Amino acid sequence: MIDAPTAVAAPASRGTGRRLHGAIAHKLGVAILSGEYAPGDVLSGEVVFSEALGVSRSAYREAVQVLSAKGLVESRPKAGTRVLPRNRWNVLDPDVLAWAFTGEPDMRFIRGLFELRGIVEPAAAALAAERRERSDLKLMKDALAGMTRHTLASEAGRAADRDFHDAVLNATGNDSLVVLSASIGAAVHWTTKFKQRSQGLPRNPIPDHRRVYDAIAAGNPAAASEAMRVLVDQALEDTKAAMKPA
Repeated sequence: MIDAPTAVAAPASRGTGRRLHGAIAHKLGVAILSGEYAPGDVLSGEVVFSEALGVSRSAYREAVQVLSAKGLVESRPKAGTRVLPRNRWNVLDPDVLAWAFTGEPDMRFIRGLFELRGIVEPAAAALAAERRERSDLKLMKDALAGMTRHTLASEAGRAADRDFHDAVLNATGNDSLVVLSASIGAAVHWTTKFKQRSQGLPRNPIPDHRRVYDAIAAGNPAAASEAMRVLVDQALEDTKAAMKPA
């Protein structure tokens, strides 16, 4: 059985605007994603945890329900709350991605995200080149303008980056791909922020995005797919360079 973590300070909840159980879920989620709690570990009981965290038992229970819904833990009567195997985790959930990048994500996690992006996004760019409407191109162009104006070092610039990738997926006209936009967008946001945690981006990725836009606007599926593949590959290399030496 794993000891309870230190208390969740009340001001942290007020400062972020999260409800209390959201702050507890965040704390426990980060601990699980960082490896502090490993798959198979049983967390301390509800009473112990709530007392250690300085929160009500109901707030703790709600936090565990959040983690359960994301596939991180499973609670059973008498057996307690156990951390589930990694293959049960919903790693594409935006909250789970945020928790992973709060700490130091491992290379397996990083590589998995970029392998997914490398499969989905080039194919999506090719479809977008075939199916895009004028309104889709405007969204992409506006996002590019926002990235250029604000830079990816700012929250506004990263939001524009996310909007660009969302617009590409939406331009496919494929509802199944569009459903992935929140997850892809979160992966883009957190990896970009992660790359800048101790210094600026190693290079400017906006020209890579502009090449994707140009190919989609030209209606060239092969060029759009290749441009997006290069963008994702370069983003992976930049992320690897930002990781602390093992």
